[in-house]
Amino acid sequence: MNKNVIITTLAAILLIGSAGMACAHFTMVFPSDSEATVWDVTPEDYIAEEGETKTVYMMWGHPYEHILFNMASVPEVSVMKPDGTVEELQTTEISVDGQGEDGKPGKFKAYKTSFKVDQEGDSVIFVKYEDEGENLIDYTKAVIHCGEETWFGWDSEVGQSTEIIPYMRPYGMEEGFVFAGQAKYNGKVLAGAPVEVEIYHTLDLGNEIVEMAGGMFSYDPPMVFTRLTKSNDNGEFVYTLDEPGIWFVGGTMEPESESERNVRGVFIVPILESFPPVEAQGAGISSAELTSAVNEAKAAAQEAKDAAKQAASSATSSPAFGAILVAIGLFAAFMIAMRRK
Repeated sequence: MNKNVIITTLAAILLIGSAGMACAHFTMVFPSDSEATVWDVTPEDYIAEEGETKTVYMMWGHPYEHILFNMASVPEVSVMKPDGTVEELQTTEISVDGQGEDGKPGKFKAYKTSFKVDQEGDSVIFVKYEDEGENLIDYTKAVIHCGEETWFGWDSEVGQSTEIIPYMRPYGMEEGFVFAGQAKYNGKVLAGAPVEVEIYHTLDLGNEIVEMAGGMFSYDPPMVFTRLTKSNDNGEFVYTLDEPGIWFVGGTMEPESESERNVRGVFIVPILESFPPVEAQGAGISSAELTSAVNEAKAAAQEAKDAAKQAASSATSSPAFGAILVAIGLFAAFMIAMRRK
């Protein structure tokens, strides 16, 4: 085999390997107190109090695998307040610790911005980020909720070229809930568009799950990293978000010309753990179970009372003694039922 054939073969193998692990890039928009805690993002971070200054961090990478890349351009960031007013926000370049595509730790270029939550309701952070290397213009939205039962503004259209309009309020949603929405491009429905769905993992969990997926699904591990559906003729789509955490849902306008960039709209959905918690669900006893226990206790007490009449003197078989037996039986049955729970 000559040198050119060997080089060509090795290049092909490398390309196949890298393509096999290619997963969706997303603009991660995470509220946090500092760069040090940005990776510990939870659904509660998307909640604010009136008067609070909210700092939002923007990183570029693979949320599922916790892989980072340097941001190739400065993102444009704005916030639409609950009353519909729009404020452009200034960004600051920062470095965040993370893991590169080669699996090695490093520092990566990212950005942050801040705004004051001065109204109750829902403020929509919307970000435009361009990445020439990925041939992509990425438009991302995240909702910051403020105030009890002030549930308005979460479905606002902010005018992004490609935009996801949520049909479901994106807070108070638990694991297993269905998320539905509509993809639009330049204000018109985006039909037949690919819709990518991906959850964020912390570094340790991401590495663990990726390794597990490689062993279980060696023929195509990324199929469980980035889920995929399509919008219908009206630009609508649905998908079940079956784990608690931070989810990314993105619909892409794929141009016919290769000289044009893909334009994607992404909506971030924070998903809570199941409520009430499983341990709380089993803490009580149902009325049906209690009724059954009481009936069993009555029957047992009656049997004891009948036996006492035959074996004891007339004094010990009095009605008062029978009532005591019934009470003891009820108490015992109740304690047994509680132990079962």
